[in-house]
Amino acid sequence: MRTTDEPAGELRAALVEPTTAETTSSGNWPRFWPLELLCAIVLPPAAAFVAMRWDTPAVQAWRTVCLAITMQALPFLLLGTALSGAINAFVPARVFSRLLPRRTALAVPVAGVAGVVLPGCECASVPVANSLIGRGVTPAAAFAFLLSAPAVNPVVLTATAVAFPGSPGMVLARLLASLVTAAVMGWLWLWLGREEWLKPVARHTGHEPGRNRLREFRRGFQHDFLHAGGFLVLGAMAAATFNVAVPRSVLDMFSGSPWLSVLFLAVLAVVLAVCSEADAFLAASLTGFSPLARLTFMVVGPMVDLKLIALQAGTFGRAFAFRFSAATTVVAILCSTLTGGLLL
Repeated sequence: MRTTDEPAGELRAALVEPTTAETTSSGNWPRFWPLELLCAIVLPPAAAFVAMRWDTPAVQAWRTVCLAITMQALPFLLLGTALSGAINAFVPARVFSRLLPRRTALAVPVAGVAGVVLPGCECASVPVANSLIGRGVTPAAAFAFLLSAPAVNPVVLTATAVAFPGSPGMVLARLLASLVTAAVMGWLWLWLGREEWLKPVARHTGHEPGRNRLREFRRGFQHDFLHAGGFLVLGAMAAATFNVAVPRSVLDMFSGSPWLSVLFLAVLAVVLAVCSEADAFLAASLTGFSPLARLTFMVVGPMVDLKLIALQAGTFGRAFAFRFSAATTVVAILCSTLTGGLLL
């Protein structure tokens, strides 16, 4: 029997060893990182060359908006990926189990309120949420944090107060509507979410004994930034296209109807992809729309926009991103309408 089993054992070893070696050699890098790195090097100069060849006013405007969105979000993406790498390398998994309630239903609103500790935009929240899931936090709580952090942190609330002077109700309405939306989406994931929708990118999670923590931080940071940066650029390009293609007269056409204006500004928030720390000033400039519609713009934008959908698709998978974004948009509109109707 032993002689008979040896060839089979050798065959199994031959089949398994290449996979193990491949995994070890790739480390924490994306599976197709050479191709992603090549695209990151080649595509931006090629796009810039094409844009300069057709130097029309529309192309100039597209180039300006695309670059503005990318540069506006890039520092916060760096912040988020650095924080994500630090969480994986330096924070023990037991910390999160102690901070969050054991009951998942209670952990969701606690994680939503904890969003005040991340002073960044939505680009920073995606890698951090992915890191939290890797460290053992339930996805429902991580998603509540993902949605609330860009909308309820002190920087965003202060910017809202400055953009709407003398209107504390607008700041309070944005805070409450964002927190309720984040909590509801976390509970919806507990109720309706399926594991097969969530396909995180394979990566190292947590410190392993005998390994250098700084090296683990660097590898996690490089992985997240290289992977998320490309999706950020794609989202910025899509948002810039909408900015250039849709005329101003379309905005004026919807401002007259109370309900159409709410829906229109919700869609506008998705496609404009303005950073959550600057969207209040844009909302304040839309004076032809009602306060309720402008509140909806500020609640939907930090939770669902084109660059955020692209980041979520690259991090958690397209099946998750499309379902989660669609549900978040509906919940955010409903929560904004209810909250705004009571406070504004």
